[in-house]
Amino acid sequence: MNTPDKLLTIAVTGLNAIDSPGPGIAVIRGLREGLNRPVRIIGLSYEILEPGIYMHEVVDKTYQIPYPAAGTTALLNRLQYIHGQENLQLIIPNFDAELPQFIRLAPTLKAMGIASFLPTAAQFAARDKINLFQFGQQHQLLVPRDKSIHSVAELQSCEESFGYPLVVKGKFYDAVVTYTLEQAQKAFYKISAKWGLPIIVQEFITGTEINIAVLGDGNGKMISAIPMRKLYITDKGKAWSGITLQDDTLIQLARDFIAATQWKGGCELEIMRTEKNELYIMEINPRFPAWIYLTAAAGQNQPAALARMALGEDQPVYDDYEAGKIFVRYAWDHITDINEFHQISGKGEL
Repeated sequence: MNTPDKLLTIAVTGLNAIDSPGPGIAVIRGLREGLNRPVRIIGLSYEILEPGIYMHEVVDKTYQIPYPAAGTTALLNRLQYIHGQENLQLIIPNFDAELPQFIRLAPTLKAMGIASFLPTAAQFAARDKINLFQFGQQHQLLVPRDKSIHSVAELQSCEESFGYPLVVKGKFYDAVVTYTLEQAQKAFYKISAKWGLPIIVQEFITGTEINIAVLGDGNGKMISAIPMRKLYITDKGKAWSGITLQDDTLIQLARDFIAATQWKGGCELEIMRTEKNELYIMEINPRFPAWIYLTAAAGQNQPAALARMALGEDQPVYDDYEAGKIFVRYAWDHITDINEFHQISGKGEL
């Protein structure tokens, strides 16, 4: 266990602070502000132009890691090298596509002295978009009907089952609301080219979209839940501003989810509240959302709480937060030097 005055070295992925941002920078802000001890942040990047690489006041040093397609062995070899250089105590991965590998490696990393706080492989699979409807039925949670399809010809059966509009989703990211067969076909080809098959086609539920950042202890106890309603949405459907909500029914839904799944770690529930006040779970993202710093601003610093639990430290259940806290995301031209670009692209570290 780490003592409060000992330097804590934490590796974090998701440094792509772009128009469709990863959670990494927001997670790091929460860690730096909430742990009350010296923290050294090691960034783990996939692309050489992820902005977090060059934000030295946020990330102390960055190492490139192989894409998930390279396999678990390649990732482990790279992490062993980084650990030898940095003596990591904790890794917080923040992308859906990388999580299965980090989950598989968790026991090996623990044996190396590197903690993590991740859902199990079974938990991760159960909430997958492909399994979401079955998941809802199993746990008595409202979930839209859907179908997983592997060919564009199957869109016809989706139209017959659900009618238009239809939501066409990728297995990892991206969702497009379509109103005609032509639009659905176009979305199918575009999303499958980017994320592969299957494509998930979901019935369209009208209402007010709400997101809940949730943290579970892995034993059925909810440590934190902060609901947020988007105030401004980009053309990619990402929240550019949002406001925390006070609503006991949303908190209870999050608590029911954690109790039913025994979820370990952070996650985001994407909710649609209908005119009848029904709460549909549209998606379950198995990691912190990009707006996670709002939880710290509202009084429940989820990244810091996760770090404490991962390190075996006591973390009480949060029982209060501030409603009406607003985040507004903004763009900022960060200036760096060509030598830094050459260093990360040539050596794989900066």
